[in-house]
Amino acid sequence: MTAEQRKLIYLDHAATSWPKAPGVVEAVTDALMNDGANPGRGSHAMAVRASRILFDTRKALSKLFGIRNPNDIAFAANTTMALNMAIQGLVKAGDHVITTSVEHNSVRRPLYQLEQEKDVEVTYLRSDEYGRIQLSELEKAIKPNTKLIAVNHSSNLLGTILPVGEIGEIARKHDVKLLVDAAQSAGIVPIDVKALGIDLLAFPGHKGLLGPQGTGGLYIAPEVDLEPLLLGGTGSQSEAPHQPLVRPDRYEAGTPNTPGLAGLKAGVHYVLNETVQNIHTKERALTERMMEGLLHIPKLRLLGPKLGEERTGIVAFQAENIDSSELSFILDQHYGIAVRSGYHCTPLAHASAGTADTGAVRASVGIFTTEEEVDTLVTAMTEITKHYGN
Repeated sequence: MTAEQRKLIYLDHAATSWPKAPGVVEAVTDALMNDGANPGRGSHAMAVRASRILFDTRKALSKLFGIRNPNDIAFAANTTMALNMAIQGLVKAGDHVITTSVEHNSVRRPLYQLEQEKDVEVTYLRSDEYGRIQLSELEKAIKPNTKLIAVNHSSNLLGTILPVGEIGEIARKHDVKLLVDAAQSAGIVPIDVKALGIDLLAFPGHKGLLGPQGTGGLYIAPEVDLEPLLLGGTGSQSEAPHQPLVRPDRYEAGTPNTPGLAGLKAGVHYVLNETVQNIHTKERALTERMMEGLLHIPKLRLLGPKLGEERTGIVAFQAENIDSSELSFILDQHYGIAVRSGYHCTPLAHASAGTADTGAVRASVGIFTTEEEVDTLVTAMTEITKHYGN
């Protein structure tokens, strides 16, 4: 029996959620069939309905993240684009930025380019092997020209949840802006931008919010002004040669992904109805069940926080004598289990975890993952490691 003939066990939710929430596919289809006009580019009824989809999606996201004004959310194609909007729009020549060694390349690479081209100084706070940073080191790293602190809410390799609220307090104390990468936490860990002191929140629509790929956004605090990443048509102030100053038009040039955002709205409503706290509780229970099973397998090393400590639904591991790519291939082809292997676009986190030379296999659960699927992964790993003599 081939993997295609088996029921797929999908444990790659840290990359993108699957399946999507009930109602998402229908919302996308309905938008394509009935509200397919260009929002903000006409006053006819269909264009108005399309514009309403965007505004309603902003409202749902505002409720989820504790945002007062929905127009402070700018839509983006993904978290990567949102992070680039924030970093490139805020940081100027001569500025200093503080980030960590567990960031995704979506933060590291824009900062590296700014270092090379605009004489921007970047300080990387080294984490321990579990992905934790010392807040005292963060505060000591702040300089008079520090413009931005950029951190992920949860590591996409280790599952570590950083203390964003405490980081926000330090940022406010020193009048430094805080950018949070919520790629692994939006819809999974409760987020209130005001309570946590977040000035810029980059989030995906296609992971914990259970919407389609090609969706995401950036929350921009009212007092923060970014230089737009893209310039062009917005449907407003078309007679002006410059980009409009009004939000969200200032940050949204070109035709938006209206069908995708309709699906995102359905995904966010599902999350709101289930509640983020309940989702986090369920995913943590599944994660601990997975860890408990894997910890009994000889010569299998688990990365990230220890069993019982707070984390998101990510369990990365390394098997002695088995290449991570080969291991994920076996899981896929022989057991029908989808995981991810390699370096997960976060090489510095691998350096912190001690897996810079080997990479790792990452299994990640979602709201629709079952205990039986987790147990199947544990059984598969037990069989595979026995075969390889571990």
